[in-house]
Amino acid sequence: MATDPKVSIVILNWNGCDDTIECLESLKKIDYSNYDVIIVDNASSGDDVAVLHARFGDYIHSIVNERNEGFAGGCNIGMRYALERGADYILLLNNDTVVDAGFLTEMVRVAEGDSKIGITGCKIYYYSQPGLLQSVGGKVNWWLGITTMCGRDEEDKGQYDDLLERDFVFGTALLLKRSVINKIGLLDASFFFECEDIDYCTRAKRAGCKIKYVPASKIWHKYGASSSKLPRFSETRTIVKSNRGIANYKYYYRLFRAYGPPGLYILPFLIQTVSTTLPGEFVRLVIIGDWRRIKTGILKRLCK
Repeated sequence: MATDPKVSIVILNWNGCDDTIECLESLKKIDYSNYDVIIVDNASSGDDVAVLHARFGDYIHSIVNERNEGFAGGCNIGMRYALERGADYILLLNNDTVVDAGFLTEMVRVAEGDSKIGITGCKIYYYSQPGLLQSVGGKVNWWLGITTMCGRDEEDKGQYDDLLERDFVFGTALLLKRSVINKIGLLDASFFFECEDIDYCTRAKRAGCKIKYVPASKIWHKYGASSSKLPRFSETRTIVKSNRGIANYKYYYRLFRAYGPPGLYILPFLIQTVSTTLPGEFVRLVIIGDWRRIKTGILKRLCK
């Protein structure tokens, strides 16, 4: 029997020991046969690393950063380590997730089935509402300035059970084929926190790689767990706010400048920026025809 491709799972930990423990306990139950786990500790203030090694021993390998390198920068450190040790795939997995036993098998199976596939992603549910979808991949219209997280806040009724090509898949769980990393490099570390998934997937797609959403691969995400810690760490919070700007406008400006229509990128960028306001979000949902979210969320908020 052929050996499964080697997958290195890179998990970034930043003052999130309890979440990381729950994530690792779920990983220990997966049915995939050939993987290792790399924990990159992003300068946690406590004894997270010692606690994790006391509990998991040789199941994990830890890399301890002297400073917080941000999400992309921290992941890059783990990715370099994995590549040096012969990983065929690298899975970037948020520490605030719980995974289904077959999630990795399904992602690798799809990726192995087509040489043009460079990245695969999961069906992601909210941890606090296990049947409610957070993401089934996303779409970007670089001309109209519309970024859409497909399936968000919908009850899973099987409406997203088809294997689909996407513009991007959520960075909560991102399976990268070694060939795509060799082709386009690592994450852009200047995206300190958020938007690195859109950037990386866009780079991969424009390099000729397919991005696939895999419905049979399922995880549950504690949405907002990382950002909720920021008020307790003022130095990191200041870095994040300065780096991304209000409503991530600095990140989106860079994205639209890089990938939007040449010479005209400022218009879709402005549309996207305005769409982050409540009235703007209403207009955006009308444009894309998302009547369910208008009815269940936006109208209620507008009428308060």
